[in-house]
Amino acid sequence: MTPGVTVNRTDDIHPCYEIDKVSYILITKPSTVCVLLYIIFGSLSVVTVCGNFLVIISIIYFKQLHTPTNSLILSLAVADLLVGIVVIPASMKFPLSTCLFYDNLICKVRLCFDITLGTASILNLCYISIDRYYAVCQPLTYRTKKNVHVVVMILASWSVSILVVICFVIARSNLAKCEEKCFLEILLENILGPIFSFYLPVIVMLCIYIKIFTVAQKQARSIQNTTSTKSGTAVSKMEKKATKTLAIVVGVFLVCWTPFFLCITFQPFSNKSISLTVIEMLNWLALSNSMLNPFIYAFFYSWFRSAFRMIISGKIFKGGLTNSKLALIIVCCA
Repeated sequence: MTPGVTVNRTDDIHPCYEIDKVSYILITKPSTVCVLLYIIFGSLSVVTVCGNFLVIISIIYFKQLHTPTNSLILSLAVADLLVGIVVIPASMKFPLSTCLFYDNLICKVRLCFDITLGTASILNLCYISIDRYYAVCQPLTYRTKKNVHVVVMILASWSVSILVVICFVIARSNLAKCEEKCFLEILLENILGPIFSFYLPVIVMLCIYIKIFTVAQKQARSIQNTTSTKSGTAVSKMEKKATKTLAIVVGVFLVCWTPFFLCITFQPFSNKSISLTVIEMLNWLALSNSMLNPFIYAFFYSWFRSAFRMIISGKIFKGGLTNSKLALIIVCCA
């Protein structure tokens, strides 16, 4: 997801590419660094696809995992799976820095997929936090309206993502026609886009997780006051585990996406240009969030781990496995 960004180097586009000084044509530049990058990014793509594919199969196959929250995780996994299948391989063949100089049709298509899937992934993360808020803080309301909420959230995440990319394409098209910087297009491309696709979801996520953590602490203290010292110790451990999980969820998300969005938001208004290396690093750091999401939202839950073991071991293809057996495993692991 890369709105207009200016750079300060034309002789060092990418470790795998260079510009011919005579014809100014982009040519490949094979090197050891290039091979290592392809191995790393290829591995990133494979892990992203495999991790999210396991999440999708687990939720679809096992009826015990057909819950509103898991429907949101499924939507998130679909977005991240497409990132691994489409965006990461395309970014390997057509790196972000080279597309800044040669913005051909393939680069434009890659960028549209990047924006759509990246925004959908971020919004799904946000809606998962909203779903958890209702489940923890308003359990009675959640039980009566949870299915409606989830359907609306999933539709909203993908609709907003498509709307964002449409606005981005229109803004960039108009900006290309301007001889000088157009304020309205820059506002739409570099301010309003990041606000709706990143900053606003981040604020919502942080506020909701803080609220959930506060409510959880109050509930834990209430339980601790009515239980023995041994039970109080167990509650304290639960608090620490909840704190660690929330810190991982929010922390990894912010670490992956914040640097990139801060860069594309403030750079157009700065007189200083950005290094191509920095642009590439921030872009890949953001994409890596799609690989980490399965580990954060699925692998941390014991019932998902049980489902993964069954899938990887091939037990789902054997007649002896039934959903009732998975239900028993889920109860034992919970």
